[in-house]
Amino acid sequence: MSKIVYEGWMVRYGRRKIGRSYIHMRYFVLEPRLLAYYKKKPQDNQLPIKTMVIDGNCRVEDRGLKTHHGHMVYVLSVYNKKEKSHRITMAAFNIQEALMWKEKIEYVIDQVCHFCLVNRKLFCHIFKFLSLYHRHQDSLVPSGQQYVSFEYKPGMDVERTASSSDHESPFSALEDEDDSRPDLLRRTTIGNGPPESIFDWTKELGSELSNHNSSNQAFSRKHWRLLQCQNGLRIFEELLEVDYLPRSCSRAMKAVGVVEATCEEIFKLVMSMDGTRYEWDCSFHNGRLVEEVDGHTAILYHRLLLDWFPMVVWPRDLCYVRYWRRNDDGSYVVLFRSREHANCGPQPGFVRAHLESGGFNIAPLKPRNGRPRTQVQHLIQIDLKGWGAGYLPAFQQHCLLQMLNSVSGLREWFLQTDERSHPIRIPVMVNMAPSSLALGKGGKPQHKSSHSIDQTNGAGRNSVLMDEDSDDDDEFQIAESEQEPDTSKPETVAKKTEEEPALDIDLSCFSGNLRHDDNENGRNCWRISDGNNFKIRGQSFCEDKRKTPAGKHLMDLVAVDWFKDTTRIDHVARRKGCAAQVAAEKGLFSLVVNVQVPGSTHYSMVFYFVTKELVPGSLFQRFVDGDDEFRNSRLKLIPLVPKGSWIVRQSVGSTPCLLGKAVDCNYIRGPTYLEIDVDIGSSTVANGVLGLVIGVITSLVVEMAFLVQANTPEELPERLIGAVRVSHIELSSATVPKLDSD
Repeated sequence: MSKIVYEGWMVRYGRRKIGRSYIHMRYFVLEPRLLAYYKKKPQDNQLPIKTMVIDGNCRVEDRGLKTHHGHMVYVLSVYNKKEKSHRITMAAFNIQEALMWKEKIEYVIDQVCHFCLVNRKLFCHIFKFLSLYHRHQDSLVPSGQQYVSFEYKPGMDVERTASSSDHESPFSALEDEDDSRPDLLRRTTIGNGPPESIFDWTKELGSELSNHNSSNQAFSRKHWRLLQCQNGLRIFEELLEVDYLPRSCSRAMKAVGVVEATCEEIFKLVMSMDGTRYEWDCSFHNGRLVEEVDGHTAILYHRLLLDWFPMVVWPRDLCYVRYWRRNDDGSYVVLFRSREHANCGPQPGFVRAHLESGGFNIAPLKPRNGRPRTQVQHLIQIDLKGWGAGYLPAFQQHCLLQMLNSVSGLREWFLQTDERSHPIRIPVMVNMAPSSLALGKGGKPQHKSSHSIDQTNGAGRNSVLMDEDSDDDDEFQIAESEQEPDTSKPETVAKKTEEEPALDIDLSCFSGNLRHDDNENGRNCWRISDGNNFKIRGQSFCEDKRKTPAGKHLMDLVAVDWFKDTTRIDHVARRKGCAAQVAAEKGLFSLVVNVQVPGSTHYSMVFYFVTKELVPGSLFQRFVDGDDEFRNSRLKLIPLVPKGSWIVRQSVGSTPCLLGKAVDCNYIRGPTYLEIDVDIGSSTVANGVLGLVIGVITSLVVEMAFLVQANTPEELPERLIGAVRVSHIELSSATVPKLDSD
């Protein structure tokens, strides 16, 4: 029997075609290339009930929290990207157990990819050696005799024609160094992604207050100021241009404190709305579940207990969407924003407040004296509505501070709790019903008891395998991003001459339907972005991890098209008269980046980069002529949002991302061009952020830089392929393209 990586008892949950669902115990075994489960612990040559071969195309989907048979379980799903119908879905009663399985399975996937890719590289080296050997033999052949020689050419696919692996090439130790660093996080698919209306303020705020080094600069003195220290918390007030805020909303405020508990323990309390919440949240009256959207998103009803002249000021309530995720550094993010819902209308005797943005960022700190420590940030931006909020500023301030004090409530709750060794389980929430909101005598709500998880399950059997044929969303993407270390010192590095073909191209012959305008205040237009706005790996990155301003681009951006259609727009380079076709007529090479935006109307923003030639042996040439697996592991995007609301800037962030691992990329290699179709809709995470951006796209200025990631000293320094700045785009300006058939 193969070496076992991980094993344990699980519970099989399924649905009969006719009748109720059922639960069975099953024993799961993870081997170096196989995941299987049995009716009992396997002995001798016992056959498994179901198996899945683990290869580089396998992915582990995080489906979040779901309720089954009165249990709140944390769900994972393992499937093959090329055969999404073949999957194994598993869950656990506590997050730690599920994350352990996720970590082990991802480890096996990485090991398989490492083995395959190293073998492929060795195979390529053998072909190169044979090619040189035959050439040498040819030179020794007497006249009149001929040997058939074999020549290996770069880009020749000796093992397979294409690949869509989601794991980075591990040909060198340096190539994986980003994954081993704690401040570089892997993005994973999280439910169906954040709802389009919810804002992730933790993207740039979360790590700046921690003890970890970070390149994020959103939390700086120009954005926040310390308002006061209260109950052991630091209370910050937002400092921002008023143009970005609705006039009815207050400035955002947040409390930052340290709690002596694990992230999982704090997350469990933050997510609960049972009787325990009364012990640490003084602003909580009661709460109910309105709708469970997916494992990471739910719509909740929440009544506030603000206790400010209750005889005069009416009580407040909220209906909001809650989204959460766990990051690979062990931190948790819980985001809130108000949402209207048909089953949660205005309640008699209550004023419906509007939560513009809010939530918790729960990040681990280094233990002290053997006790866990966690930094908790709680942000709130709320309009309490009613006359009290408009005419009594003290009312708004009092209520905000009362809600933010929940962080100190968490700290005190854990300081006074000794026994916390039991597995962390999240209690099931009570569904909202008309009777659950009935008012009793004196206007007080009548509470229904909240049912917690059934504790009769064995502690050692705390995982569940759920129905593989469920109707849950099958989409899943694993994306990987980097948080680049901040470097303030300039570095002057001599760029590789072989990466810099001399560019002297007449750009007047190129055109696109999106206007080119170098005016700083231009609208619905594009211009070339300054490469020094982006920091990339310098010549000495292997030794000191320093980043340098990118400087000059490798290619010229000559045109931008803005298209729309009823279906997804693929292979735009085949369109007659496009910039890529014009470049081909002039003997130039083009890189076409087609960013595909899904929706009821499909949009595509197409960037055309042009150069005179591909330098043989350069990193960019290897990328163009390489296979999809190499391209996916190297194509990097660096986004910036110079102008836009702080919430949008935080959601988009400025963290470099390996595009081929974040979303599905389709590469089309033509004789004189390479087109990259970037399907944003393939990633639920990216799609959720996109939903936020599309709604306010006319108010945004966005910059994007594309480059090929350098992993070895020979490939350094990195060079930008090109960078673009698009300003205040109008959706109505997009046109329907006329594409020629292939």
